Amino acid sequence: MSLPHALSGQVIDLLPFEKSFGEAQTRTLVKTPHLEIIRFVLPAEKEWPGHQIDGEITIQCLEGKMSISHAGITSEMVAGQMLYLAGRQQHSLLGIENSLVLVTVLLQRLRQ
Repeated sequence: MSLPHALSGQVIDLLPFEKSFGEAQTRTLVKTPHLEIIRFVLPAEKEWPGHQIDGEITIQCLEGKMSISHAGITSEMVAGQMLYLAGRQQHSLLGIENSLVLVTVLLQRLRQ
């Protein structure tokens, strides 16, 4: 059974998190035809291997410390930092510390 996604106007708790990290699971919080928002749990020393997503994405480090590799560059991110990637950019993630990450994916552009 899948977990329910948040409804429009619903408040979602993201923090605090560090005390219950061992019980946490990656979860899609919102999914619409145009947008997907994922709370991603990235344990220390765990690598999310190289992949690409068609849509544009933002990656926000909410807790912990992580690194992201993309376009031949590796950048460390700590809580409070965000990175934007254009669609179809190959990237990988590595947990330096137990990290909580908010990933937002633009699945399809709205027609104007």
